[in-house]
Amino acid sequence: MIYGIGTDICDIRRIAEALQRRGDRFAEKVLGPDELQVFRARRARSDTRGIRYLATRFSAKEAFSKAIGLGLHLPMRMPDCQILNEASGKPMLKLSGALAGWWAERGLSGQVTLSDESDYAVSFVVVETTKA
Repeated sequence: MIYGIGTDICDIRRIAEALQRRGDRFAEKVLGPDELQVFRARRARSDTRGIRYLATRFSAKEAFSKAIGLGLHLPMRMPDCQILNEASGKPMLKLSGALAGWWAERGLSGQVTLSDESDYAVSFVVVETTKA
C-alpha cells in the first residue's frame, strides 16, 4: 500500500551558487558519507558533474521528505537519507540514524528515481508500507 509520494524539481544553478557561497560545508549538510565520496570523485574529474550529482541528491531528499510526510523535520536529516546507486545504476535509498529506526518501525520501503537536464534536476519517490 502506498504510504506517500513525493516529487521535487531543483534549479542546478541555485545549487552551484550555494556551493560557491558556502563551500564544501553546503555539500556536507546535504550529503551522507557515501555520497560525499562520490561527489568529491565526480567533482575532481569535472566541477559540473559534481554539482549535478549534488543537485540530484538534494532534489531526491526533498522528494523523499515529502513522501514520508515529515518535510525537513526530525528524524529527517538530509545526511541520514543517502541516495546511492546499485551496480546496475538504479538509485536506491540507504537510511541511517534515527531516520532508519523511524522507517523500520513503520515497515516502509521506497523507490526513487532522478534525472537532470540542462539547468534542472528532478526526482520522484514512492514510499510503500507492508503494515495494514
